[in-house]
Amino acid sequence: MSTQQPPMPEAPHTSGGLQSGYSSPIPVTPTHLGHALASEWTKMKSVRSTVWTLGVFVALVVGIGLLAAVAVRGAGELDGQNPLTLGFFGLLLGMMCVMTLGVLTTASEYGTGMIRTTMTACPSRGRVLAAKSIVFFVVAFVVTLATVSLVALIQTSMLEGNGTRTPSGSEWLKATLGISLYIALLGLLSLLVGSMIRHSAGAITIMIGAVLAPLVIALFMNAGSLEKVQQALLEYSIPSQMGVFYDNTLSHTGPTGWEPLWIMLGVTAAAFAGAYALLESRDV
Repeated sequence: MSTQQPPMPEAPHTSGGLQSGYSSPIPVTPTHLGHALASEWTKMKSVRSTVWTLGVFVALVVGIGLLAAVAVRGAGELDGQNPLTLGFFGLLLGMMCVMTLGVLTTASEYGTGMIRTTMTACPSRGRVLAAKSIVFFVVAFVVTLATVSLVALIQTSMLEGNGTRTPSGSEWLKATLGISLYIALLGLLSLLVGSMIRHSAGAITIMIGAVLAPLVIALFMNAGSLEKVQQALLEYSIPSQMGVFYDNTLSHTGPTGWEPLWIMLGVTAAAFAGAYALLESRDV
């Protein structure tokens, strides 16, 4: 008894001795930035590092913020102080989590080899870098804005009646929207450094050094000839720039108002150009 053979595929049609091109039955649509954004969002929400780093960030900002409010309330009258300034302390530690997540968003793909799959699926390297940057910035900004707004509301209500003054609208805007944009840009800068370094530990070390080194170096610059350098390090260090959004700076000179945000925006734009140039020139 013979077995029935499956039907063989038809031979490609020829016309005039030339073989016609293959036509896939699967509809093919041109890829665009939206596909890259969906891919990066899927990767970001599916890894545990995102949940852990953002969870620790929220715990630090909320926990330290509440402890600061409780400690200050127990100290008695606050003599017209702005209660929003207490949000600075939790965010000073919490920003380390955002920086770490930014580095891991790009550098971890080089460690696992996932970057080869990413570049195969999307050969446009600029599109990949832009998609990673947009997805990370939006996530970091939304989480930071929700956290600092919650802490600011709780601190204001807890200290009401203890001699604190009512913050103005511009102070609320700087302590919530302004600082959230600044932290999201700082995390984006970490992402771009991770893309350039391609090593998670190395990029995290560089970013922590960029945050802490200016203050530590300034503490040991006691010589008179280095006074201007010491002042510049104190004024433009990242913790000092963050303090501008809370009117709680280390010096009475240097950036004011929204200037730290424009400084960080310029540094991040320069880092994006450098990361894009290196990504285009190097092999994965």
